[in-house]
Amino acid sequence: MNKYTLKNGLRVMIESIPTCRSVSFGIWVKTGSRYESPEDNGISHFIEHMLFKGTKRHSAKEIADRFDGIGGNVNAFTSKEYTCYYAKVLDQHLPIAVDILSDMFFESQLADEELAKEKNVILEEISMYEDTPDDTVHDLASKAAYGDHPLAYSILGTAERLNAMGPQDLRRYMSRQYTVGNVVVSLAGNVGEEALELLERHFGRFDVRAEASTLARPVFRSDALFHQKKTEQNHLCLTFPGCSIGDPKMYAMTLLNNAIGGGMSSRLFQEIREKRGLAYSVYSYHTSYADSGLFTVYAGTAPKQTQDVYDLTMELLGEISAKGLSEAEVNRGKEQLKGNLILSLESTSSRMNRLGKNELMLGRHLTLDQMIERIDAVTMDDVNEMMGRIMGEASAVALVGGNEKVLSGLGREFVVSSSIEAAAGE
Repeated sequence: MNKYTLKNGLRVMIESIPTCRSVSFGIWVKTGSRYESPEDNGISHFIEHMLFKGTKRHSAKEIADRFDGIGGNVNAFTSKEYTCYYAKVLDQHLPIAVDILSDMFFESQLADEELAKEKNVILEEISMYEDTPDDTVHDLASKAAYGDHPLAYSILGTAERLNAMGPQDLRRYMSRQYTVGNVVVSLAGNVGEEALELLERHFGRFDVRAEASTLARPVFRSDALFHQKKTEQNHLCLTFPGCSIGDPKMYAMTLLNNAIGGGMSSRLFQEIREKRGLAYSVYSYHTSYADSGLFTVYAGTAPKQTQDVYDLTMELLGEISAKGLSEAEVNRGKEQLKGNLILSLESTSSRMNRLGKNELMLGRHLTLDQMIERIDAVTMDDVNEMMGRIMGEASAVALVGGNEKVLSGLGREFVVSSSIEAAAGE
């Protein structure tokens, strides 16, 4: 991999893979719901949608037709801390992909008529998530962990805020966040240094600059939130403090997550689903942010079994905290992590994502050998230290279900939420 800087200061990451016939190309922007205020919540995701709705040179249909016509893929996604616009095409079609994506990036019209139509599309997206309790409970879990901090904001925003946004609001936000210092371009595949001339031609005029946003670090709250919704199951999340994206203990956290609930051989899956049959879906995951992180356990189960699932989960976590993982679990987790890592690098899309995200969020990159070395270097003490961090304070709890009676058995004082907002979007 190689890092370059265009004449205007724009960072470019290129990983050449001559054995491929494809190229993945991404434009990464350091913006997302974390950078929003309550008044403009949802604007990052709205902008992501609107950049596909037509430019001076291409209508929305023409953008889709051009990529379909070359057998390529184009899409985008918004997270809490970054937005990515990306395409995957045959190497010979890279100039077309760069031309169209840069045109979208710089020349989107943000027309009133298209804004009105896309608002309705996003309102339908919000409704879809609100109708999916096993998705919305994760949003509630963020609120239980981080309260009113922007990291708990919905990525999609709310209908009220969305309806109030106009073209000038979007342009004003873009002038603040879509700056040279906040953008990274990444490419992976059958491409080399010759692409710099192409990028200079299309991105060299980019000269929007602004002061970097100041982020407030969240404080973990350990709240308990309940949202009542007519469902056949209760959807439960237990959330604990995790580690940030740059934390040196990240690999220990990943190994711990794999052992607790990261796969079919994990303790949660084996104990709650395989041994006792109390849930169809039960798992854990870790989410890293620039300065913090969350470790979350999820289970969907019948109301009459919710207490048992909660008690078993806490018992299992307490046992790991007291006794640690077995050596076999740690070794199996290392091999699993290395296997997943190596297999992911066979995809130009995964390599492009890794380059863009690492440069944008960390400003540094590890080689494959360095990553494997760090995985192998994780000790039992590292894993135990991470488990101590997780169990260092009470968990945040989120529950979506049809009956409040179950709350009395969980030993927590719940705040009943009258509404819930979706927290994921693309």
